[in-house]
Amino acid sequence: MSGSHVFTLPPLTLVLGGARSGKSRMAEQLVIGSGRPRFYLATAEAWDDEMRERISAHRRDRGDGWHTVEEPRDLSPALSRMPPEACVLLDCATLWLSNHLWAESDIDAEIAVLLHALGSCPAPVVVVSNEVGWAIVPENSLARRFRDEQGRLNQRLAAQAGLVVAVMAGLPMVLKGRMPEVAA
Repeated sequence: MSGSHVFTLPPLTLVLGGARSGKSRMAEQLVIGSGRPRFYLATAEAWDDEMRERISAHRRDRGDGWHTVEEPRDLSPALSRMPPEACVLLDCATLWLSNHLWAESDIDAEIAVLLHALGSCPAPVVVVSNEVGWAIVPENSLARRFRDEQGRLNQRLAAQAGLVVAVMAGLPMVLKGRMPEVAA
């Protein structure tokens, strides 16, 4: 995809994939292709040097032209403040969920708030999320709970989204809706 063709995205797009599948790059290309001002809503927290480097690498790879808003948990106010002419990339729902699990939040309540905020956002939103259900069953209860909650979150996001794209090996597979016509 390239940013030379402008297209319209639905109010909510979900881009799913495994680790290093190309999902973030695909989501970035969708936002760029919208031709709108780009907002990056980041949920990662830099807990250590390795994570700080990952965040820096993401910023470098993304390049200029993005307005970054860092919000690890409370996405509703940030989403409500987005300009209607913008396009928002929320990267990612998986780290958002992890942050809430670590904070011992009421996950069902937080997901309900997130879904409402996404539905109320004045700008189209592209959400990146990990698909973790194809891996082995984790050995500990917290990891199993995370896997289960991530699967439920992805299902709820997909139900609300107008476009759902799975990315594997950098290749998009449309699961719901219609991928915009863009140059390869």
